[in-house]
Amino acid sequence: MAYAITQTCCNDATCVAVCPVNCIRPTPQERAFGSTEMLHIDPRTCIDCGACADACPVEAVFPVDRLPPAQQEYADINAAYFAGAASPGERADHGPVFHAWGRPTFDRTLPSDFGPLRVAVVGTGPAGMYAAEDLLLHTPAEVTLIDRLPTAGGLVRYGVAPDHLSTRRIGASFARLHTHPRVRLHLGLEAGRDVTADELAAHHDAVVWAVGASADRRVGIPGEDLDGSIPATTFVSWYNGHPDVAPDAVDLSAERVVVIGNGNVALDVARILASEPEQLAATEIAGHALAALRRSRVREVVVLGRRGPEDAAYTRSELAALRHLPGVDLVLDAHDPRVGAAVDAAAGTHGTAGVLRGMTREAVDWTRPPAGDARRIVLRFHSAPVEVCGAGGAVRAVRVSGPHGDVELPAGAVLRAVGHRGRPVAGLPFDEVTGTVPHEGGRVPGRPGTYVVGWIKRGPSGGIGANRACAAETVGTLLADAVAGALPPPERSLRAFTRLARRRRRR
Repeated sequence: MAYAITQTCCNDATCVAVCPVNCIRPTPQERAFGSTEMLHIDPRTCIDCGACADACPVEAVFPVDRLPPAQQEYADINAAYFAGAASPGERADHGPVFHAWGRPTFDRTLPSDFGPLRVAVVGTGPAGMYAAEDLLLHTPAEVTLIDRLPTAGGLVRYGVAPDHLSTRRIGASFARLHTHPRVRLHLGLEAGRDVTADELAAHHDAVVWAVGASADRRVGIPGEDLDGSIPATTFVSWYNGHPDVAPDAVDLSAERVVVIGNGNVALDVARILASEPEQLAATEIAGHALAALRRSRVREVVVLGRRGPEDAAYTRSELAALRHLPGVDLVLDAHDPRVGAAVDAAAGTHGTAGVLRGMTREAVDWTRPPAGDARRIVLRFHSAPVEVCGAGGAVRAVRVSGPHGDVELPAGAVLRAVGHRGRPVAGLPFDEVTGTVPHEGGRVPGRPGTYVVGWIKRGPSGGIGANRACAAETVGTLLADAVAGALPPPERSLRAFTRLARRRRRR
């Protein structure tokens, strides 16, 4: 029986490397890699060895005959990816079982006398940890890990929804590096403030900045700063116990909440708001958030999308998960005929609109409050937010576009989930338009020995696994510079940096 990859796939391709028959697609060498929502196993050539399941850092791989009911559709999703492709047995260039193997490539060549580098990695999220792992596995480098927060993990710890337990498990694979004999870990130390970019450079051969994109993008409409309108990044940090967000930062006294945005974060916050609190009690949700959700009056969450369901930014796996949410009705607002037409046209496909087939369609009457104690999530497409309307300085409604003019959706709270944006880093150049640090293959121009990786490098795109290829590029550039003698030698010792870090943390 073949294996199948499921919803929590992180796309880091660890499974590809261990598959003995090369049956997982797309591979990092293929153009489609990084553009698909997940990886797929070819059921025609899988030999049921389980190597992929053992290697998967997020436990996303299962035998098809053991898929839980909510994930049985992934057997078809995996198989559909290979529909129309020639059967391995029909090709004469290799055996009947194996997919064709690409030619081996060796992108890095280090001299035999390549000495240990001292590299500081600022940020302990996926991007920083993939970079550290690459250096530790393939070079004798000594790595200094720095994070401004008291707990390591970055996006995995404070950005992944608490009910995505499998995705969070990748943090354990990163955590094993924290105690590596060539690693020094400094938590509660903010690079750029407690220690400057120049001080980091003075103690290391190279510094890799992996500080992510922690700011939120603005919607750009009147009223978005009213009381009760907050960025989704704040809500996510709140339910994950981020130390920068107070336990009382979120008010759940409204019966209807409007979520502006159509990506995975929008679905995450909608799911958490609508979920039965006792279902969340078994997750890693922050205690204060669970207590607030138990007292919550929220009965309806409206998710707004400017475009149609066929163009939604969320992944089909995240949308499909909403359909299996216990005690929650999922409703498609039929206010615009284009919505139903797009869903009907997508029937039989595996696109985002196709997942909506069979869902309840309703022309929602927004003049009425949410009915009874039932909880539901309403998906409203082709509806752009125009204004957050207020009364007494607080959110009263959201005015949105519709096929027959603007409509007011009465609501007591608004969550703005329209994306992330990088923040400037003291001592580094910054592009205000893209919210990133300018770079050349990860190298920061004009600052020898300075590199970037992750969202601060490429912008807030791609999930956890995308950082692996991003880190490989940056580390490859760093090592090429080291071989070429382009890295400035450190002026001070690692022991001196440890003393400096201890002093600065105590201030």
